[in-house]
Amino acid sequence: MIPARFAPVLFGLILSGLMSLIVSGLSTFRALGLVDHFPLIWAGNWAVSWAIAFPTVLVVAPITRRIVAKLVR
Repeated sequence: MIPARFAPVLFGLILSGLMSLIVSGLSTFRALGLVDHFPLIWAGNWAVSWAIAFPTVLVVAPITRRIVAKLVR
């Protein structure tokens, strides 16, 4: 099992992976349509997207938590 202290990083890894998978798939489909080798092209786009999304989530998540804390009672 992974130690609990890594929970925020693991959360960011999974969240960024799933979100970038969905967004890159939609973007690839809209740009190219259902072409030959679509899954391979999508996978390449997803890898680049995830490489950007993961560190972005790690930086943006704490800022977002502070903003949300100020907006709720």
